[in-house]
Order: sequence, then structure tokens, then C-alpha cells
Amino acid sequence: MPLIEIRRIVTITEEIMRETGPAPGHVLKRAAVLAVLTNPYAGRYEPDILPMMEALKAPGLAMAKRCIEAIGGDANAVAGYGKGAIVGEDGELEHGALWHVPGGYAMRELLGNAKAIVPSTKKVGGPGARLDVPITHINASYVRSHFDAMEVGVPGHPRADEIIVVLVMTTGARIHERVGGLKPSEISVWDGQR
Repeated sequence: MPLIEIRRIVTITEEIMRETGPAPGHVLKRAAVLAVLTNPYAGRYEPDILPMMEALKAPGLAMAKRCIEAIGGDANAVAGYGKGAIVGEDGELEHGALWHVPGGYAMRELLGNAKAIVPSTKKVGGPGARLDVPITHINASYVRSHFDAMEVGVPGHPRADEIIVVLVMTTGARIHERVGGLKPSEISVWDGQR
């Protein structure tokens, strides 16, 4: 029997054409893929939780592929990303931390070894909990135009014995970005920061 079971997968897509101000002339696409999983460690303290990290690798890759498809199917169009987890109330925050490696590395692998660390957030919450997933540029964390977040959740989940893991991708900067700083065209160090 597998360590985790996928109970539900939810894909959210968003196209932002305009906010206030002038029409920008382009559409910002954002996509999120959420998987509701059983949490094998819910309701008890388990000293060795690393087997779950290994078990999350295959779902991570499958979710990253879905996210690329949801955003339009072209990995080269992805310019921002983020990840997160909502742990059901019988779990602990550390169970959400297990998503850092499988979620982040899956996206970086499919996006051509993107350089920037994948920003992340996690929390413990009950059914219907929402999560603001942080987003940054895929190759340089200092590109301010791509600082963003996408609010996500799955109605009725996570139940006490579940965990929701999330991946988010975007095609670009905030629709009317104008706060200055490093531009994507100015990335020169290629160290994940600048």
C-alpha cells in the first residue's frame, strides 16, 4: 500500500487582462495545481518523516506538468513560480515542510533548471482553509516586478488527516508593475538572486 493517497486534484487558471489604469497590451496568466493527499503521520508524532518526502516526488512532477499545461503548455513561457501546503489539523507544520524539495525541484527540473529558490508558505488549517502562495521570478529572486501571490484552497479540505500541496506558475510580472529594481533583462549573475 502506498504511503500517500491522492484524493483530489484541483487546477485553477487565471487570466488577468487589466486592473486599474491603461490596458497593458498583454495578458498575465497564472495557474495553480493543488493535490489533496492523505497524511500518513496525522494524529501521531513520527520521528522519521523523510519517507513521505520521497513519496511526494512523483506527485510533484505530475503536478508541475499539469501546471505547465494549465498555463498554456509552453515551459518557456513560465516566468514566476511558488509553492505551498495546508496541513490538516491532525498533522503538524513539519509535514508541510516535506513539500519543499519535491515541489520545488519538480518545477525547476521541468523549467530547465530555473535558478531562483522557489518561495514557499505553509500552515495548519481546517476544511476550507485558504493559502496565499508567494511567487517570484524563476531565475532571480531580486526581480521585484514578479513579487506576487495567488490565493488558493479546496472547498471542504484539508480534513484532519489530509494535506494539500500546491504549485503555482505565472507567465510574467504583475500586470501594472512599476516599482523599479532589477528587470528580467538585467539578470547577469545567474545565482538565483541577481
